[in-house]
Amino acid sequence: MPDTADITQHSFTDCHALAKAFAERVAGQLRDAIATRDKAVIAVSGGSTPKHFFEQLSRQTLDWARVAVTLVDERWVPETSDRSNARLVKSLLLQREAATAQFVPLYADAPTPEAGLPTVKTRLGALGQPFDVVILGMGSDGHTASFFPGGDRLGEALDLHSGQRVVPMRAEGAGEPRITFSLPALLDTRALYLHIEGESKREVLNDARIGHAKGASYPIRAVLAQHQVPLSVYWCP
Repeated sequence: MPDTADITQHSFTDCHALAKAFAERVAGQLRDAIATRDKAVIAVSGGSTPKHFFEQLSRQTLDWARVAVTLVDERWVPETSDRSNARLVKSLLLQREAATAQFVPLYADAPTPEAGLPTVKTRLGALGQPFDVVILGMGSDGHTASFFPGGDRLGEALDLHSGQRVVPMRAEGAGEPRITFSLPALLDTRALYLHIEGESKREVLNDARIGHAKGASYPIRAVLAQHQVPLSVYWCP
């Protein structure tokens, strides 16, 4: 991967300032989508990084009833689990101004992601594409969405020509089985973001960008190397 995507970096010294500025930018794009197409679709990431961002976004004034929210990936656990990304989104984002937004979960009441896949695909079919906004995160192992190093279906998930929109995933570093939007599905968006926090993750990202040492095999490189959609990186220490 000798070259990289069109990447813009936004660095902040304070993570609360990042959350506020980021939320205002995303809210503006959701408003534009509603004004143009009468609806907006956003896919967000779970984990601990977006908590402040979710709180700030939930306070933004817009016609949230016309917004559909989904996740870029999910652990295969019910919403009663504290490991559920859906639970996080509902408790922090779908509150206040954003309480009327439609939430489209990736988890279905089935024993495995494979068993729940037909239900999930039907549910997601109503979302339509492209997304208006996709917000990715990144782990210290260079994974994004559920594109984990050593994932059993990593190649399929990253294949731009696979035709798959969602893919089950199992990996040693993933904990539970997962379900994830594929890379081509996530790149089918009008705006693509990567939100990371901490010096160590900035080093991981830099290693991935230049292909240094382990960085050459980090799954996030597939996002950095694509030329389909510009990428905006939001980072704070």
